Amino acid sequence: MGGGKQEKRSKRSRRTTKNENPNKRKRIPLGPNRVLAKNEKKAKTKPDKNHISLGVATAAEQLSFFVDQYQSANGVQLSALELEPIKADKCILELSRGMDQSASNLGEHMKAAFGSSWKEVLCEKQLLEGKIDPGSPALLVISLSALRSLELLRAFRDLTRECYAAKLFSKHMKIEDQVAILKNRVNIACGTPSRIKKLIDVEALELSRLDVIVLDMHTDVKGYSLFTLPQVRDELWDLYKCYLHPRLLQGDLRICLYGPVPIST
Repeated sequence: MGGGKQEKRSKRSRRTTKNENPNKRKRIPLGPNRVLAKNEKKAKTKPDKNHISLGVATAAEQLSFFVDQYQSANGVQLSALELEPIKADKCILELSRGMDQSASNLGEHMKAAFGSSWKEVLCEKQLLEGKIDPGSPALLVISLSALRSLELLRAFRDLTRECYAAKLFSKHMKIEDQVAILKNRVNIACGTPSRIKKLIDVEALELSRLDVIVLDMHTDVKGYSLFTLPQVRDELWDLYKCYLHPRLLQGDLRICLYGPVPIST
């Protein structure tokens, strides 16, 4: 009886070995998942007290952040002489701290930024010869994508009932149609860096009336922003260097960094 049981166990063992997945048998324990452990450790880390968001940052801190981003993206170090005319109080638009910087609140923030003249500047639709040129917005919003541009434009519905906002991005938009739109009065325009620059290049989009430029700090689902998505970031700084920086130096333009972005103090 003992021999019979031993023979049955032997057959069962051979059957199991024959049908077993060879890859499974060769699998070697790898030990703890270090990547997972690292992520778990990071998730438990307390927020860095040396970082604040633009929503509560001073104009000087926002300007420092902007200049750092410019230098990093372009591989340059601006001299003290080059930085001299760029003053925080003149170049950076500080927003109300009593209102959240969400997409839906952008219109209210801009009304406050333009003060008592907001209705005249942002809502009127008539061209005024020698004063209001065609295709020359007072407010230009630059965002990461066409979808984000549309989201931001919804915040201006109350301001653009008479004078429509210009959609300046390439997705589902022909440049010829945008050129035609810019032959009228435009108070508010929103789009992506590449298409905005192209429309300036062909002299359809004018900057003679531009007072505020909003740089949307929103991050997409992958964590990229206007300042970090490689191609868009390069297009942004190309636009800035060619057309926006000169106006900043002349004191004709204020930059609004819209949305919370961690910056080092």
